[in-house]
Amino acid sequence: MDFQLNSKTQAQCSIHFFSKKGNKFHFCSCASPMAKSDIQKAKAKTDDKVSFGEVFFYRLPSGDSHQLLVGTGEGGNLSAEQLRQLTGFIYKRLQAEKVTSASLSLAAVPMKDKAHAVQALTEGFEMSAYRFETFKAKPMDYDLKLNFNTNATNAKLKKSMEEGKIVAEGVNLTRWLGDCPGNFMTPTQLAEEAKKSAKGTKMKVTVWDKARIAKEKMDSLIGVSNGSAEEPRFIIMEYKGAAASKKPICFVGKGLTFDCGGISIKPSAGMEEMKFDMCGGGAVIGAMATIARLKLKVNAIAFVPASENMPGPAANKPGDIRKARNGKSIEINNTDAEGRLILADALCYASEKKPAWIVDAATLTGAMVIALGNTHTGFYTRDNKMRDTMNKAADDCGEWVWQMPLTDYHTKDMVGFYADLTNLAPNRQAGSATAAAFLESFVEKGIPWVHCDVAGTAWHAGNRLEYAPKKGASGAMVRTFVQLAKNHK
Repeated sequence: MDFQLNSKTQAQCSIHFFSKKGNKFHFCSCASPMAKSDIQKAKAKTDDKVSFGEVFFYRLPSGDSHQLLVGTGEGGNLSAEQLRQLTGFIYKRLQAEKVTSASLSLAAVPMKDKAHAVQALTEGFEMSAYRFETFKAKPMDYDLKLNFNTNATNAKLKKSMEEGKIVAEGVNLTRWLGDCPGNFMTPTQLAEEAKKSAKGTKMKVTVWDKARIAKEKMDSLIGVSNGSAEEPRFIIMEYKGAAASKKPICFVGKGLTFDCGGISIKPSAGMEEMKFDMCGGGAVIGAMATIARLKLKVNAIAFVPASENMPGPAANKPGDIRKARNGKSIEINNTDAEGRLILADALCYASEKKPAWIVDAATLTGAMVIALGNTHTGFYTRDNKMRDTMNKAADDCGEWVWQMPLTDYHTKDMVGFYADLTNLAPNRQAGSATAAAFLESFVEKGIPWVHCDVAGTAWHAGNRLEYAPKKGASGAMVRTFVQLAKNHK
């Protein structure tokens, strides 16, 4: 999408907000008399409420701009996330009406902080415009230009608009990485896309091949990859935006580009969705690209172990024992609990960099989907300061997270019989918590750490987010990770 800030711009359609509280309607002053009259008749009864996101579209006489009116419920000031949600309703209708240029008066936006409003609206429209059509012979020929009408154009508004577009493009990059099929988005290709994301920025991307991974004693990652014809990759992303004396913040993301479960093979139903098993790694790549493009004053590093999990002749077998980079041995009781295996080596390596904190993201457990569905990303930490840091970052950007319990009881469940650890607890209780406890074993003590299980939020979020695709990768946690970087001092 193309966004502009101008006082006057000709557009095919103007966008307006309206609400109703009791019997009283509130319309933008520039809404047409015809539209006002029509809506008042349609909502004449006291109990005829104006629904949030309800859209009316009017094709006005030739020469006049068409009008789209969107309901905000009972009115009042809206939050940034409510504005993002409204953009989804608006964009879908404009696309259906084949409107290619639209305008929106900033003065009429029901939010006091106009700079914040511009960023939220830009993010929302750009995310709403995402379509995955890379492999279609005839992609949809539709693009929308949006102008924010304002007489107060200034550097702050422009910066907010530009930042909103960059953040949304980071989300859309993550979606695209997840939506690509496994035969295209291999570990090698994921590494190439990480390199591409750094172009034009000061971010450095280094990729280790299988030989280097083995040399670095990442046997846990090697073991998962052995069943596939596709070799693993270890992706390292480094951005330096602050003084060298400042400790870097660190992200780690699971990059399982396709997961059939290995020898502990998954049921066939829904297996095509296992191309999404790299959405944690995708979120880290999207966030790092955004941090670099925004030129944030922070040092940030990220690690994405990338692999497939297939049942080849050299694949991990139930009962096998692997050794992680930190020397801890792992008994593999189920080859479909592989995400934690590749993250183990990455967390060991991340700890060696002595970062200010480590945040990892992974589509790790079905247990998290059962616990929280697709509304909240569950996160684990024993560090109260990191708990507050996570909650604030998510609140600041409009994503929903929820702290889950992590105790010594969960840690005990992951003690192995034949090895130091097992990759799967002996019972199904608290499966997401025991997985987090396993990961904690590979983080150096004293380093604040958060594990984000995005299994429920990483794809198919369109039933709750109007600006997300109905089907496909959602781009969850990119905005929160970028906000973590912005908030870091």
